[in-house]
Amino acid sequence: MTQLRISAKILGELAQPWFCPRCFWLKMKTGNKLPFQIFPGIFSSIDAYTKRVVHGWFDDLAEPPLWLRDIGNIVGYIDPPHWSRFQMRIQEYDILLTGAADGILKLADGTIAIIDYKTAKYTHHQDRLLPMYTTQLNGYALIAEHIEMGRVSKLALMYAQPVTDNETARSNVVRTDDGFRMPLAVYIHDVDLDPGGLEPLFRRARVLYDLPEIPDGRQNCRDCKKLDQLMLLARKL
Repeated sequence: MTQLRISAKILGELAQPWFCPRCFWLKMKTGNKLPFQIFPGIFSSIDAYTKRVVHGWFDDLAEPPLWLRDIGNIVGYIDPPHWSRFQMRIQEYDILLTGAADGILKLADGTIAIIDYKTAKYTHHQDRLLPMYTTQLNGYALIAEHIEMGRVSKLALMYAQPVTDNETARSNVVRTDDGFRMPLAVYIHDVDLDPGGLEPLFRRARVLYDLPEIPDGRQNCRDCKKLDQLMLLARKL
């Protein structure tokens, strides 16, 4: 078998109810470079800034931000490793699972918590991407324990929701001489810790990747429709 390298986030796509085998196969065969799936860089910048705020809070004040209190009794943080050092081999399926955790926090009981930063509205259990995020974080937990960073006891999403109401927008607090500020309200969403539940997803990823020909797509898949339009246009050129 050819080794399959897959990020915990891409693995999470297999947990979504609208998962498309055709799109997944193409992503894996093209290095996850479909032309119409570009993630806006601004969100990565905000996530990186959030990490600096959290780390700076500890470094300067020797205590966690109050808005992280729902995570538990936090006593410090671990700077998340680069994805090249945050990976593990799933030997049974010859899969190299990789990732890049947003936040790794030390807890008072000696365990660690892994959190993922999201710049989005907090919608409780209505978040349609929650199955993917749950898989992603459990993948990070699997890797963290494998490389002996510590025992993971907590997984959570940290939603940084922009405060954009009219009263806030007209407040002097947001006005500066060189621009304006946008307040963010933080909400914590607990994620079930169950790294053992990833095994069926590893198996399915391996089976799909090994298919010699592209599989059928999910009915009414929007990305498949975009791809078909691109292919039709290419034939006309």
